[in-house]
Amino acid sequence: MPPFSPEITDFWNASFAGDVLASADRFTVVVNPDLDEESPAMVLHTAENGVIVALSPALGAALSSAAGQVLTEAPLRQGLCDAGIVLNGADNLFYFTEADKAVLLRENSGAHVRALTAKDAAAFALFQGSASEEDLDAAYVELDHWLVYGAFDGDRLVCAASMYPWQERQITDLGVLTLVSDRGKGHARKVVRAISRAALEKGYQPQYRCQLDNHASVALAGAVGVTLFGQWEAPSEDG
Repeated sequence: MPPFSPEITDFWNASFAGDVLASADRFTVVVNPDLDEESPAMVLHTAENGVIVALSPALGAALSSAAGQVLTEAPLRQGLCDAGIVLNGADNLFYFTEADKAVLLRENSGAHVRALTAKDAAAFALFQGSASEEDLDAAYVELDHWLVYGAFDGDRLVCAASMYPWQERQITDLGVLTLVSDRGKGHARKVVRAISRAALEKGYQPQYRCQLDNHASVALAGAVGVTLFGQWEAPSEDG
């Protein structure tokens, strides 16, 4: 696996640590005592380790008992479904490698990309008003988030990204949105790299997360320069 920061690898190793319930053919099930009824199961797929499933103690006991045999992936997923646990579609997890972070920290974004503050409320409101509700919901970019950056065309805000601390760790999740009329001009790449650099300077690790079938976002990840860590599944709020 590429050399990601210890904050990244330690977080995911701890999230999928625990007593091994089953292990075969790059499929592992562990019981993690930190999981509870609100988040009883998670799945992580990496090129290095294959598929790892973490279960709460109660769920691990129930699924193991119900299976009556060594758990494999298909019956385990069926067991989750039977228990009413619905997993969100997998998210790609992208991070900067240590080498790519060093390059990013030496970079200059240009005068048209900068941090946004409350003084930019009018420009941000016009930006939101020019975007569809679907795009706004998917991007989840807000002016009151922990960090907010934008790209301007003159006085017009055309692209914005925001970050917030994630999972109570030194990791920041980000969202980015470019107005339809201004896509394909490199704004999103510059804004994401600028906000990521600001997060790194504050001691946080930027996280770029998107659904597997969001091809535009996957392409942007490649342009931004982040590297795929793995795919993660967590319970849906509706499950």
